[in-house]
Amino acid sequence: QVQLVESGGGLVQAGGSLRLSCAASGRTFSTYAMGWFRQAPGKEREFVASISWSGDNTYYAASVNGRFTISRVNAKNTVYLQMNSLKPEDTAVYYCAANGRTNHRANVYYRAQEYDYWGQGTQVTVSS
Repeated sequence: QVQLVESGGGLVQAGGSLRLSCAASGRTFSTYAMGWFRQAPGKEREFVASISWSGDNTYYAASVNGRFTISRVNAKNTVYLQMNSLKPEDTAVYYCAANGRTNHRANVYYRAQEYDYWGQGTQVTVSS
């Protein structure tokens, strides 16, 4: 069982930056592929970014590519999402997720059903 706790959300003006953190419990964090998703009011949850367990491979949604960066520090059981050049349409609850079924150090995942564990979410609000 893995528990995920997000932090770092808040209110920021358009063009600003935020860094989200996701702290994971458990000794097997380094073997989990990790992802970030978001859900805006009235919309479905959508993929944002994913990182392989090794950290060597990342994958981004087109809407955030070039503005967001996902990273991880396995020694700290933590994954990060650096968000730059924020836009009002980035406003959402951001969720951290873990895939414990991956069997390759370079695998990344973009489908929500491929993730086994989820955090409670952190609100990000971008004002115009």
